[in-house]
Amino acid sequence: MKSETSQLKYIPFFLILIGSFFFQKCTSNQSDNADENQDLIEITDNDPAAGNPNGSATIPAEAQLEDVSLPDQIIGDGSPESCTAQAFIDAVALGGKIVFDGGSEPFTIQLDEAAKIFNDASNEVVIDGGGLVTLSGKGKTRILYMNTCDEDQHWTTSHCQNQDHPKLTLQNLTFINGNSKSEDKYDGGGAIWVRGGRLKIINCRFFNNMCADEGPDVGGGALRVFSQYENMPVYLVNCTFGGAEGYGNTGSNGGAISSIGVSWTIINCLFSHNQAIGNGGNPAQADTPGGGSGGAIYNDGNTMTLDIRGSLLEQNEVNTHGSSIFFVTNDLSGNIIIDDSVIQNNIGGTWYPVYPSISMHSDTEITVTNSLIE
Repeated sequence: MKSETSQLKYIPFFLILIGSFFFQKCTSNQSDNADENQDLIEITDNDPAAGNPNGSATIPAEAQLEDVSLPDQIIGDGSPESCTAQAFIDAVALGGKIVFDGGSEPFTIQLDEAAKIFNDASNEVVIDGGGLVTLSGKGKTRILYMNTCDEDQHWTTSHCQNQDHPKLTLQNLTFINGNSKSEDKYDGGGAIWVRGGRLKIINCRFFNNMCADEGPDVGGGALRVFSQYENMPVYLVNCTFGGAEGYGNTGSNGGAISSIGVSWTIINCLFSHNQAIGNGGNPAQADTPGGGSGGAIYNDGNTMTLDIRGSLLEQNEVNTHGSSIFFVTNDLSGNIIIDDSVIQNNIGGTWYPVYPSISMHSDTEITVTNSLIE
């Protein structure tokens, strides 16, 4: 009888190759797992609600909820299990008004890849979660992507950076555990990345999303936006970014949101416990990776307006500048408006020439009414 050792040498070579393949596959899958530095969360009944509970600013007509009573697509057939990640991805690719039929209780859709909007599918894309749907990136993927200048998503005009469609509205949804650290071409935006068209987000929550840890101009732990049509604003209405310890969003800059050359109108929103964890600013100081500005909000560009109404920004944190807001208008043509809002108890940073926690050029136009900034 042959020994075990002598038997091994007679294993056919093709079996060794197969074993090698599966070993490599398993090793490769380890890199597909959730970021080891991101503690994943699950949704419970005790999570922060959407929006600033004390916000009472008026919401203009163009920032209201979209009507989805006649949807173009319904994901699911009555059970949470029928609302699969693939069904969601397929629906987003088709566009139109999208709703979910997953029953009467909250549920989470776990994504292994981002859902991507095709620019020629529909001029209007509305995704309404009905207050029940959570979209999770599982700590390894961005959740939603739209880019009018990405040829893979189909060009529809000769001026992709300035077109009025798709008009994307996200409402009554929760975004958790998004992670875009593996993205190198379109970086930032841990949960959502948008360029072009129009963007409006209403009654949504963003918990524990993250993007790259360092870099002078990458950011948006939850959301990154470029090139809105005719410089019209992104509307954020009654949304929460973070909201409690352990729920905050994280990125090199703009712990919650980041943009270049984009105006924002932020109404009755809550930003707290978000972090800009880069270091060295922009341009990066010597021997630093750069970043670390805008604990909640990072705005860079020229002619743009940051308009904050009825909102609360507190306990956001930075390493470099702007523990609540970083706003640099390079040609001094941008401005900030803050009304009926509270900005307080934000942590860290320097360069506060006018108001605590707000980094901006001292001659940037800023109008503050009925607000507390300390």
